[in-house]
Amino acid sequence: MTGKVLVAYGTTNGSTAQIAETIADVLRKAGLRAEALPARSVASVSSYDAVVIGGGLYAGRWHKDTRRFVRRHGRALAGRPLWLFSSGPLDASASERDIPPVPGVKKAMARLDAREHVTFGGCLEEGAKGWVAGMILRSGKGGDFRDFTVIEDWAGRVAAELRDGVHRSHCPVVVVPGD
Repeated sequence: MTGKVLVAYGTTNGSTAQIAETIADVLRKAGLRAEALPARSVASVSSYDAVVIGGGLYAGRWHKDTRRFVRRHGRALAGRPLWLFSSGPLDASASERDIPPVPGVKKAMARLDAREHVTFGGCLEEGAKGWVAGMILRSGKGGDFRDFTVIEDWAGRVAAELRDGVHRSHCPVVVVPGD
C-alpha cells in the first residue's frame, strides 16, 4: 500500500500528541504518507487509506475527542485498515505487560474491526492542566512513562503490514492435514 495514513489523537496535555507524531514519523520513514492530527480537527477520513487512532486515558476512558472521532467517523473507519492505541498508565506497567483496552475501546475495536490495540505508558508532568492532574502530581505519582522504543517498534509493525499489503481474512482458514 502506498496510500495515505491518518494518525488521529485525543490529548489534554500533549503527551499523546507526541506519541502520535512518533508513529507518523515511523510510518513516513517506512515510505508511507502519514500525518498526525488532533482528532477534533479531522472533518473526514475519506482521503485516507488507513487510520491509527489514539487517546489518552482519563478515569478509565479514552479522551473525549477520540471517543467523538470514533462515533463521528465510525462507518468510514470500518472500511479501512485500523489500529488503536491508548496512553495513560502513570507507572511502568505498560512496559512490563500487555494492558488490555478499557471497555469503551474494546467495544470500538469490535465495532470497527480494528486490527490491534496497544496501551503505552503515559506522561503527566508539572504544568499539566486540570484539577485531577494537579492532585496526581502533588501526590508524587506523575512522571513520563512512555517508552519510545516500544512505540517505534509497534509503529514499525503497522508500517510493515501496510507497506507489504498484509490483509487479514474475515473467513477462518481451515488447514487440512496432508494438503
